[in-house]
Amino acid sequence: MLNYIWLGLMLCAVLIGGWNGHLKEVTDKSLEWANSAVVNIAFMLIGVMALWLGIMRLAERAGLVALLARAMRPVMRLIFPDVPADHPAMGSMLTNIAANMLGLNNAATPFGLRAMKDLESLNPRPGTATNAMCTFLAINTSGIQLVPVTAIAILAANHSTNPTAIVGTSIICTACAAVCGVLMAKFLSRLPVFRLAANSGPGGSRGNEAQTGPRKPPSPALDPTDKVPVVKEAATLQPLAWWGTLITAAYLLFFAVLFLRLVFPGTFGLAADADTTRQNLFIRVVNAVSLLSIPFLLSAIPLFAMLRRVKVYEEFVDGAKEGFEVAIRIIPYLVAMLVAVGMFRAAGGIDWLSHVLAPVFNLVGFPTDLLPMVLVRPLSGSGSLGFFTELVKQFGPDSLISRMAGTIYGSTETTFYVLAVYFGSVAVKRTRHAVLAGLTADLVSVMMAVFVCRIVFR
Repeated sequence: MLNYIWLGLMLCAVLIGGWNGHLKEVTDKSLEWANSAVVNIAFMLIGVMALWLGIMRLAERAGLVALLARAMRPVMRLIFPDVPADHPAMGSMLTNIAANMLGLNNAATPFGLRAMKDLESLNPRPGTATNAMCTFLAINTSGIQLVPVTAIAILAANHSTNPTAIVGTSIICTACAAVCGVLMAKFLSRLPVFRLAANSGPGGSRGNEAQTGPRKPPSPALDPTDKVPVVKEAATLQPLAWWGTLITAAYLLFFAVLFLRLVFPGTFGLAADADTTRQNLFIRVVNAVSLLSIPFLLSAIPLFAMLRRVKVYEEFVDGAKEGFEVAIRIIPYLVAMLVAVGMFRAAGGIDWLSHVLAPVFNLVGFPTDLLPMVLVRPLSGSGSLGFFTELVKQFGPDSLISRMAGTIYGSTETTFYVLAVYFGSVAVKRTRHAVLAGLTADLVSVMMAVFVCRIVFR
């Protein structure tokens, strides 16, 4: 699927750019985005990746990932039946989903890349996406987030009387998108064109090769008949002593007090700013959780690991080493996707698509003013943010169009960027039905945003 999309973007960029007289812009953007993919994205990811993969290693060794996976086992087994219940991928996927919900983008991406690496360890045919990978990507591209912080910030900066009004609509839309994305991934995986052929070897139906293309024998390290290792823990892992439990409880109590101070500042004799005073209780709770999450994770996980006799510095460094390797590995995939998207936008392809699709969307009552942003959203986060900002300035921050746009921005994701980064991290080139499942989640979110906002804000 990505083969045809990528080629289509490149060809359309040249053809439309040539017709519109924008070939120079197309050429300039191709070089600009090629450089940006390496310098501004891949290299910028190295430090973040090293930090969070190091913390992830400590969480593994301390047994926290296994604990999280066991707690959510019934739900995760329902969504990912092909992944063993005690496999590291379960915990990695859960931490990624939790980070996305809290808006911790810097932590969510490294956790997601680690989840893809863990899922790849179950893949007997490297290069082809498994059903679990496609389902996991469908969840990620649905843009699950409790509070759309960026959209709220844009509305607030333009003096909206109630910038947090889109929180409820965004939650509804992203929930519907996630459910539909997962269901579509399950449905598409059963179609003959996407179905994985059964392994002729002892792996049986767990084969992971598409029906088309040459059959490749699995490498010994990825033999599906091998026993799947459970979440690794340190060899010296010991139960918490009574004093370790006491220290852990005291640390948790400290953060609980910080949380209460942020949610109820007046109770602790603190002066609340004007923004905090206007926010309802739910928004204050979510903002407090978002503010405290990263400091808590960066300190509590190493502390707990040390109390479990884990050599925290050594394990952190070992985990951080993966950050550089992953960031370098995704460069070709980022260059390929971002160059194609940049060329298509520079050629005027988005304007052309908006003009062609406008009559169809008018027939179904979809506001055509939203079309440019909707078309750009799966391709570019910065581009869609620019369109959203323009809509807010044109129609006003409290208009129906602006709230629809804010809901769409807060409940969708840059699908093609996510696919390029996540699949690129494990060198998957045959993405099967992941693109269709991700775009389905985007489409459902957009349509639900228009429908729900018309009901809520009429």
